Amino acid sequence: MEILLATFTTLFSLVNPFGAMPVFLTLTSDDSGTERLRIALRACLYMVAILSVAFLGGQYILNFFNISIQHLRIAGGILLMRSAFDLLTPGANRDRVGPAALEESKLKDDVSFTPLAMPMLSGPGSMAICIGLIRPSYSDKALTLVGFALVALASLAVLASSLRLTRLLGRPGMAALARIMGFITLAIGVNFFATAIGALFPGLNH
Repeated sequence: MEILLATFTTLFSLVNPFGAMPVFLTLTSDDSGTERLRIALRACLYMVAILSVAFLGGQYILNFFNISIQHLRIAGGILLMRSAFDLLTPGANRDRVGPAALEESKLKDDVSFTPLAMPMLSGPGSMAICIGLIRPSYSDKALTLVGFALVALASLAVLASSLRLTRLLGRPGMAALARIMGFITLAIGVNFFATAIGALFPGLNH
């Protein structure tokens, strides 16, 4: 249960479906509610597949490039802290999809894989963290994958309700929510960085 909770809380703030809502609404503005729900469902399924591949293939990737898991966690922690500062800084560029890419995406028949699933929901930060979530036993790995599915369900609920949430929260509410998610992401990034440094230099713990 602890692994399930840790996986969900860590990944949900990184996936941050609230941050994906504006792009989702822009790209599905001409679609019906039913079609918008189908796009959100496909995007969340793609997200689970991407994160699962990163998680299950993570050890092979590390071995191939001869990268230590602690080194990856340090890099992931720095990446998370940078993303968090973007969310916490007023006026910072928080767009994961540039204007040109957004305009190009409007011409696509299906936007669920890109840009919604990647990079909006499962970007480099979340994939790096998934690789760092290496579990020793099969049961722990299974619980981690269930955690991915729970994140997908929560993200689906957010995207499906994005129109109502945007109207309810308004611009100030969305800005406040971004700062809350940024603060949580910053804490996770610091934890990853500090844990990896402590493992590499055990003498610092004394």
